[in-house]
Amino acid sequence: MNTTAAALAGAVTFVWLGMVLAISFLEAPLKFRAPGVTIPIGLGIGRLVFRALNLVETALAVVVIAAVAAGGPPAGVAGLTAAVAMLLLAQLAFVRPRLNRRSDLVLAEEAGEDRPRSRGHLAYVALEIVKVAVLIALGISLLAV
Repeated sequence: MNTTAAALAGAVTFVWLGMVLAISFLEAPLKFRAPGVTIPIGLGIGRLVFRALNLVETALAVVVIAAVAAGGPPAGVAGLTAAVAMLLLAQLAFVRPRLNRRSDLVLAEEAGEDRPRSRGHLAYVALEIVKVAVLIALGISLLAV
C-alpha cells in the first residue's frame, strides 16, 4: 500500500478512535451525573453531541475509505475499512433513528412518567465497542503497511 495513503488513513483512523472513546465512553455517561442535569436536559445534550459526532465520523470515514482505496490496500486493510464503515452505517441507519424516536417520546412525556429502559442504547453501545475494536485493528494494520 502507498505509504502516504496509509499514513493519512492511519492518522484519521486514530483521530476517529479518540473521538468515539471520548464522546461515547466518557461524555455520554458522565453528563447524567452532573448536578442539575435532568433526563430531558441530558437527552437534549446527547442528541446534539451525537448528531455532531456522527457527522464528523461520516466525514472521517469518507477520508479513510478514499485514502485506503487510493493506496492499493492489502486485503486485511480493505476488509477492516469496509467493516468499520458498515458498523457506522448500521448505527446511523438502524439504531440512531430508534433512539431518536425514543428520546422524542421521553421528551414529550410528563415529568413524572417512567418508561422501561431502552434496548436501543445497548445495541448502540455494543456497536460502539465493536467499532472501537475494528478501529484499533485498522489503525495498527495501517501502521504496519
